[in-house]
Amino acid sequence: MGLVKDFKAFAMRGNVVDMAVGIIIGGAFGTIVKSLVDDVLMPPIGLLIGNVDFSNLYVVVKGGDPAGPYATLAEAKEAGAVAIAYGQFVNAAVSFLIVAFAVFLLVRAMMRLQRKEEAPAPAPTTKDCPYCQTSIPLKAVRCPHCTSDLKAA
Repeated sequence: MGLVKDFKAFAMRGNVVDMAVGIIIGGAFGTIVKSLVDDVLMPPIGLLIGNVDFSNLYVVVKGGDPAGPYATLAEAKEAGAVAIAYGQFVNAAVSFLIVAFAVFLLVRAMMRLQRKEEAPAPAPTTKDCPYCQTSIPLKAVRCPHCTSDLKAA
């Protein structure tokens, strides 16, 4: 019974719940970025380069049965060919760069918010008496503790 109680206390701590929410949102964000890269960014780039579909760029290392050439990566995989799918790697690299940039912007915004929250230290309102080292108001001309004349100090 103690194990279940301890696990429940651990699972309900704020940090664990926050982390779970972050992972779920991060997964959804990854899906959106993948769609952005695969469906929005790469088709026009491929069109500019000469009607290239990046997700279908590959090199056959070892042919399959039946032997190539294969029109698509899917055909090569279906035939059992060993292929290096460098086009999919390009898509993944672009996705990573977009996610990394978005995280950079998020961290930068959080750092700006933290800087704004940190208020500057207030100006001092007291000073120490040079004779008795008691804290006194800045405008004092005589120490209330030792009665020394502060104008001479």
